[in-house]
Amino acid sequence: MNDNKKHFRIAILDMYDGFENEGMRCIKKIITAFGEQESLDVAYTVFDVRQKLEIPGMDFDAYISTGGPGNPSPVGAAWEKKFFGFLDQMLRFNASRHNKVKKHLFLICHSFQMACIHWQLASVSKRRKTSFGTFPVYKSAAGRKDPLLSALADPFWIVDSRDYQVTQPNQFAFDDLGAKLLCLEKIRPHVPLERAIMAIRFSKEIVGTQFHPEADAEGMLRYFLREDKKAAIIANHGEAKYNDMIMHLNDPDKIMMTESVIIPAFLKNALNKTFLPAYA
Repeated sequence: MNDNKKHFRIAILDMYDGFENEGMRCIKKIITAFGEQESLDVAYTVFDVRQKLEIPGMDFDAYISTGGPGNPSPVGAAWEKKFFGFLDQMLRFNASRHNKVKKHLFLICHSFQMACIHWQLASVSKRRKTSFGTFPVYKSAAGRKDPLLSALADPFWIVDSRDYQVTQPNQFAFDDLGAKLLCLEKIRPHVPLERAIMAIRFSKEIVGTQFHPEADAEGMLRYFLREDKKAAIIANHGEAKYNDMIMHLNDPDKIMMTESVIIPAFLKNALNKTFLPAYA
């Protein structure tokens, strides 16, 4: 290792439960590119939360908890208790005035839904049908000021893949935690349903999205152009949805922009806050 470089350690909480996914490849790619851009020695460790009950300690600089399959509502499984314990441990760690350097956590999709349930911030329910594809999301007033989203347009474009939704925010719980709602799903004027919550800043250090900010437009394009995947998407969602997705994945102002901004901004913020005391 080059001793002139800063060392930055990231924990990835793998919530995929052994299912094949593209998300882990995307997260690792973003982390590696971030290290190169910042001239950092970046090391990441993957923790298999659901299959092996692995949970990181508080000795990493940043944490990313992935999406995953299934119903986010807890059933009392051992891994769920460990994950919820981790969430609370991080809040306690960051609340302690003895810990000058705080720990930063990014929660994606399934992890985001579980945090909303655990901290009783909102309702999490099954959608009438799967939301799958590329969509615009709209910032709240807090979202427009949030450093993770400030470089993005309003609305900005995201990759969505979910059977569940977060709705009905509990303002008392939001106020108690100091949480802020950052963005909502697209406006559907002809659908009499509440718009789902798409991102929350749970605390200064903990943030999460319902969508997939790690989604790699180039990789997804390659994946969806495979004949078997193309046929499956058209069969399940229709040809118009498929063509829209391909167009949005090719547009540098849409999914490519979101991928290049959100998680890198999260990592940059964690890096700056981690090494700030050394310069004080």
